Amino acid sequence: MIGTGKRRSRNARAVVTGAGSGIGQAFAIELAHRGGQVVCSDIDLAAAQRTVDIIVDQGGAAVALHCDVSDLAAVQSLADQATEWFGAAPTLVVNNAGVGAGGALIGDAPIDDWRWTLGINLWGPIHGCHVFAPILREAGHGGIINVSSAASFGAAPRMSAYNVSKAGVLSLSETLAAELAGTGVNVSVLCPTLVKTNIFEAGRIDRQASRAGAALMRAIGMSPRKVARITLDAHDRGSLYVMPQVDAKVGWEIKRHAPRSYTRALGLLERFGPLQDTPTPDGPAATRPASAPTRG
Repeated sequence: MIGTGKRRSRNARAVVTGAGSGIGQAFAIELAHRGGQVVCSDIDLAAAQRTVDIIVDQGGAAVALHCDVSDLAAVQSLADQATEWFGAAPTLVVNNAGVGAGGALIGDAPIDDWRWTLGINLWGPIHGCHVFAPILREAGHGGIINVSSAASFGAAPRMSAYNVSKAGVLSLSETLAAELAGTGVNVSVLCPTLVKTNIFEAGRIDRQASRAGAALMRAIGMSPRKVARITLDAHDRGSLYVMPQVDAKVGWEIKRHAPRSYTRALGLLERFGPLQDTPTPDGPAATRPASAPTRG
């Protein structure tokens, strides 16, 4: 049976949001390599189509669909169109669409940046789970992968909206995993640090910080393809938390065992040390918000 058992990523009927680039594109291509049919969703339909072209050129099956994940009606339409294209209900959903943001202290960061970031990074996965979880629960098998970030527990200063959005995705995933326990539907939440994506170019991030962050990402970031492979393999094993890099795992353990010391040290480093002018995992530590198009 498609998408059942411990190999949910094999031969899946998969829906991937934000599939036009980065981690979303990598998920879509890897799922196709594993024999799946893939709906590549993005707010940039042309970008989604480029991912589809890659998959089709490699002998896979995929279709591009437009979706703004911040709009519940659009996500419901995505589910309907995907089901029609598959000829059956989806078996795997990757809620990946997201944007980067950072730069100002709480109280200084524009409320519009909060609304923009939470609308995509948090409400996108909420809408995805709201629409797709009942479908998978009724089927009694399948999986949901929510893309969060090490920022969900990292608490880096000047990244408040981004941190909060990703922390919400982490909590959403934990709650959904509890609700779906014993149903045959597995939930995984991906919490990476630096990944070689376009997050610095596509977010509301200062140009100078974007250049520095992009350089650091090129130097030490993990490839999206590797992140996708690790995540799908972990999902097949039934893992809830997926942290593909060592620094994410170390940060997670320190935060769990010494939260007060961790937070104080991070704040002092940001204020007086090297973190004041250097990028942090998944985004900038000290940047000014700049307008950018919504990615979904």
